[in-house]
Amino acid sequence: MKVYLDTSVLSALFDARNPERQELTKEFFSRINEHEVFISELTRLEIEETPDEELRDKMRGVIADFHVLPSQEAVEQLSGEYVNQGAVSEKYPEDAFHIAVAVVNDLDIVLSWNFRHIVRRKTKDIVNMVNTMQNQRHIEITTPGELL
Repeated sequence: MKVYLDTSVLSALFDARNPERQELTKEFFSRINEHEVFISELTRLEIEETPDEELRDKMRGVIADFHVLPSQEAVEQLSGEYVNQGAVSEKYPEDAFHIAVAVVNDLDIVLSWNFRHIVRRKTKDIVNMVNTMQNQRHIEITTPGELL
């Protein structure tokens, strides 16, 4: 299975403030070799913008061997359509980008802990509606805990 990780999954691996989420994330990472794992240039950029140097270095180490998906015009267009249709707020276009890069690159699942903008029923429904209208495949959006 081809799985896309957004930055929230990587940071949750080291976030002791939410022990349950951290444990579920660690469990997913203990079985990560069962999947083909991808991130995007945006994920790398968000990691580089992490103010905590120690956390930034830990996340860099985790992503070192992951496939990095480039930004493409098709990704920009699709993520814009997600925002236009209300799947993701125009205040957070990067969240739409995370989903679009996975769809355009024919991945199976987007993993995220972002319940406010990504892992929610409205987003899932609108994303797959837009994907149907754009002749794109549907994508599953879920958490690492639900994938276990």
